[in-house]
Formats: sequence, structure tokens, C-alpha cells
Amino acid sequence: MKTVLVTGADGFIGSHLVELLVREGYKVKALSQYNSFNYWGWLEDIICLEDIEVLNGDVRDPHYCKHITKGVDSVFHLAALIAIPYSYVAPDSYVDTNIKGTLNICQAALDNGVQRVIHTSTSEVYGTAQYVPIDEKHPIQPQSPYSASKIGSDAMAMSFFNAFDLPLTIARPFNTYGPRQSARAVIPTIITQIASGKKQIKLGDVSPTRDFNYVADTCRGFLELARCDKAIGETVNIGSNYEISVGDTLELIRELMGSDVEFLTDDQRLRPEKSEVFRLWCDNTKINGLTGFKPAYSIRQGLQETINWFSVAENLAKYKADLYNV
Repeated sequence: MKTVLVTGADGFIGSHLVELLVREGYKVKALSQYNSFNYWGWLEDIICLEDIEVLNGDVRDPHYCKHITKGVDSVFHLAALIAIPYSYVAPDSYVDTNIKGTLNICQAALDNGVQRVIHTSTSEVYGTAQYVPIDEKHPIQPQSPYSASKIGSDAMAMSFFNAFDLPLTIARPFNTYGPRQSARAVIPTIITQIASGKKQIKLGDVSPTRDFNYVADTCRGFLELARCDKAIGETVNIGSNYEISVGDTLELIRELMGSDVEFLTDDQRLRPEKSEVFRLWCDNTKINGLTGFKPAYSIRQGLQETINWFSVAENLAKYKADLYNV
């Protein structure tokens, strides 16, 4: 049984990845960011909590990173600050967590002889598409402090492969959605407000397009890359090769939920003009060629699964549908 460490395990994607790894027979160490409440985020809700080892700490501490990577075969590094609006007001914290945190994990993995590192990137590093679909050779464009910090963390991670032969892969998922996603994201924003009985919903710009991916597919992409030796030293997109506008996505949610809700524009939810990423569409040819990966969920199937989860009163109660969450 291989031992794997998942940083950011208490988050949306991380908690789903932990569940997948346990189902696949791995021994999982799950890092939850330390807090005095001993609260483990979304790990509190997973069904396999008794089958994992929960660690409490912070990737910003290099000594702690070295401690938790001892005896680990593989690291899935997901820990990051990811909210774009918050990066406008607190950019320094993104440098500390995303860039320095990645440095600490890579150095610790190198020192402890970790066999594989999967570093998590984001499609936001591409900025607004200069051509579509977007392959891994597309130019990178720092259109927000968040994307700039992820560009920096990707470069830091790849430098450890080039300089020290750390067996590392950069996994670059496009827009992931599903159960447990933060309400700062557009899909849970809509679903939670409709489920709460709202008749009007405030939104930002709905004209941008995205390549939305159900969380189970994203996690499977991570695992496939971790098992693929040919992916070492590579940056690989994880996406569906399907483009849909935010507006059309909202209409599909409204249809699936049988709602007549009205959508309104809220200025505080709009990104600065040059910071908005207007088009993202993934070319997933590379991951398909390396691993055979193809998404299992269509946008309609994934949205229905997400709606079903949010429709459970116990789950919906965890969200503050009335508040705009940056």
C-alpha cells in the first residue's frame, strides 16, 4: 500500500481526491490547515474519515513540510489560496501560500526522496484565450494577483524538476465544480440561492465562457497523471474540451431546478476589466494521449449531481446564500 500526502485536503477538490485515493487503496495523509478549533474543513464530511490520517499544519512552514513528507511515496499538492477577488485585496498572502508554500513542499519532497509530486496549477494562468482550444503551449498571462501567484508557483515547481530531477508533474485543471465548492464560485452561488428560495440572484458578468469539469473527473485526472511515468516533467491540462458561457450554464441550472429566478448584475461581483478572463476552453489532447483520460460526466450530468447535493438541507445549511463571499 503506497502512502500519499494530500495538501489542501480540507478543501473542495482535496476532500474529493482523498475519497478517491482511499477507494483506490492508498494510505492517505490529509493535510488540513491548522486552526485552534481543530476544524478539518470538508474532511469533516467525508465518509472515509476513519481511514485516513489527518494532519494539522501549514505549507508556509518549511520545517513542518519536511516533517510530513517523511515516509511518503507521492504528494498531491493542492494547498493554495484560490479566490480571485480576495487576491485583489490581499495579494501578499497569495505569494506566501502559493509560491513559498510550493517551494517548501518541493524542497521537502526532494530532501525526503518522494517518488512523485503532482503540483496543482489552474487554467487562470492562461488568461483570456488567444486561441482555442487552449493547449499547454498557450502563452501565460497574469491577469490577477491570484493567477500571477500560480504562474510563480508553477515555475517554482518545474524548476525542481529541471534543477534537481524531482519527479514532478504540473496538473492544470480547468474550472472544476461540484459538491462542497465554495459559494464564491458561480455555480454554487446560483444553486444555493435558488435552493434557498430566492427570486432574484445577483451576478457578475455572465458573458465569459468556461470549460467546466465535474470534480470527480478532475480528481481522476490527478490520479491518472500520478500513475503515468511519461507525465514526469510535463505540464498537463485537465479539462473536457467543451466550452459553455456562464450565462448558458445559469440557464441550464435554472432549467434543471425548475426555477423562474431572475438574474441581476451586481457591480461588486465584476472583475476589473483587464483582469476578467473572458474565454477558457481546454485542449485535453495531451492528457488523453498520456493516460487515455476522458471526462465521464457531461455538463448536464455534473450539474444534476451538484444540485442533488446542495438540495439536501444539511448541506445547504453550511452556506450563507445571502452573503457575497470573496
